[in-house]
This record gives sequence, C-alpha cells and structure tokens, in this order.
Amino acid sequence: MNMYYSNYLQLDKILGSQQPESFKSEHPAHDEMLFIIIHQSYELWFKQILFELDYVLKVFNKEKINDNSEDLNLVLHRLNRIIKIFELLNQQVSILETMTPLDFLEFRNLLTPASGFQSAQFRLIEATLGLEMQNRHQQDYYKRMNEGGFNQNDFDTITQKENSQNLAHLINSWLERIPFFENEFWKNYHQFTKSNFTQHVFWNDYRQIYKDGLTEREANKLADFDYVFFNKISENANEEQLKNLRSNFSAAALRAALFIMLYRDFPVFQTSYQILNALIEIDHLMSNWRHKHLIMVRRMIGMRVGTGNTSGAGYLEGALNKHYVYRDLAGLSTYLIERKNLPKLPGELIKHLSFNIE
Repeated sequence: MNMYYSNYLQLDKILGSQQPESFKSEHPAHDEMLFIIIHQSYELWFKQILFELDYVLKVFNKEKINDNSEDLNLVLHRLNRIIKIFELLNQQVSILETMTPLDFLEFRNLLTPASGFQSAQFRLIEATLGLEMQNRHQQDYYKRMNEGGFNQNDFDTITQKENSQNLAHLINSWLERIPFFENEFWKNYHQFTKSNFTQHVFWNDYRQIYKDGLTEREANKLADFDYVFFNKISENANEEQLKNLRSNFSAAALRAALFIMLYRDFPVFQTSYQILNALIEIDHLMSNWRHKHLIMVRRMIGMRVGTGNTSGAGYLEGALNKHYVYRDLAGLSTYLIERKNLPKLPGELIKHLSFNIE
C-alpha cells in the first residue's frame, strides 16, 4: 500500500486533538482554539528539543571525545537547531498576543487548575540542561502533586530526570578533562611575572595582565577572579556573592572554558568555543521566552492568581531572575583581556592545538 501524506503525519490524530472546552457550551470562546493550537505547537517543539538534547547527552557521556571526529560538530549542529527552535518559540508569543484580555477571560476559568506550570516537557528541558532543584525559584513549590501540580506519572518522570546526570554536569567534566595545562606542554614557556599565586606559569602571567588592566573602580574584580578560577575566598565575601560568581561549574572547568575563549582561533578550539557560545545563547533565549511570557501574563490577567494557583506574574518574575544554567560561562567575559596582551603559547602546545598532529 502506497504511503499517503496524511497517514504518514497521522493528521487525523493531530488535527482532531483540538477540543475547546467552551465549544461544549452555548457561549463558545473563539480564541480558545488559538490558545490550544499555540500550546500544542509549543509541546511539539519541546519534544524536538528533548530529542536533540538526548543526542548531545550521549556524546558528552563518552569517556573520551575525539576533537577530530564528527562528534563535536554534530553536537554543535544539534545545539544550533535548538537555538533556532527557541527563536521561533519567542516569535510565536506574538501570535498569542493577538488575543486580548477580554478574549482570554471568556474561557480562562474553564482551564482551572491546569496551567503552563504543568508542562512536563519544559521541566524536562530545564532539568536536562542543568537547572537543579536547589537553584529554582520557590523550590518547594515544584515538588507537589496537589491541585495545580503534576500527576503521578509526570512527577516520577521529572524526578528521575532531575536525579540523573544533566548536560551542565557533563560539560563541566568535559572541560575538566581538557589536557592542555599539563606540564609537558609548558616546559619551554618563560613566565614573565614573578608571581607564584597559582600552580601554573600561564595563569600567574594571565592574572597579572588582568590585574594591570583593571581600573581603580574595578579593583575588586581581582578577588572575584581569584575565587572563580582558584577557589581563593576574599575576607569580605559572603555566600550569596560567591554563588553569583560561580554555581554550576568548577574552577578547573572555568579555567578551561576561559582558555578556549581566549585562544578560540586555534583549530582544535573553534568547535569547542562555538559549543560554549551555543549553551550561553540557549540560556539567554530561554530567559527571553520567560520574559515574554511574564509580559503577556501581566497583560492578560494583571496581578491575578494563575490558573494553577501560582502567584501569576510574581512567580514568573522570580523564575526569570533565577533560572539560569550557564550563568558561569556567560560571566567569563568579565575576565577577558585584550587579544594583543595574550601570553604567547609555547611551540609544543601550539602543535597540539592544530589538526596536523603527526
């Protein structure tokens, strides 16, 4: 039997799955159809994002990743696809905004206690990327199965994902394994500063260059540098400040990430740099999506309680400010120096940063 377009796509199931609650009454709300289609579209794209992330996790779960293989290039391709999807999701909000607050009010009460909070797939995306429970806004609110919470199946699925290794963990391990700080690559490097602050000649020089480039008003950034990359805690630092400086990544991983950003023009680092940049971009796009959602909710319901018994806009604002996964990587731009001042790498290392290794 020949394949037929609608059978292949199972359009009967897809196009028959819009069942507006208000259409069952004498007063059907026209915009409920739009509301359903928009959110079903979100969930289809969430499924694709999870599919792409699953591939990325498989690559970074390997004990060794060959930079000369297709692995990292395919990871970058998958991450760039996720970026394009999130860009589309951000644009899709503008279609939903063609619905006015009065249009929404015609069917809003019929949704209670369902809400976007119950999107298990979005929670799985956050957990897969590396958003952990202790870093969530109002974390106690997430682990519930009462009215407005999750059903047992979704709760168990999300909990299992939260207890497994996430992408942030795997990226941290991958960065820590980068071998280019081993002594064999630096035996002919001539340190030009007298500092012995760190255990490595390169970082002694880099720290001094960074310090010399700070303005008087930026002097405190040296203490931040010492904590972020070497776990040296200033006497004046408090726990909240330290968490804002570094939360999901180790000092060793962030040293490697900064090194990649500094010397990204070397062939071995080009794809790695783009992967780090893609993760930062995904984080930003998810933040943009949350912000658009917040603005839309404020427009639609003002300061009323959400249908899922959240505080509505207040809850969304808290999540927007706190739910970053790759803040540590994005913050590395704080510690860059001018390209002209970069320490010159030793010849032994330069050979290993190119693809023509004999």
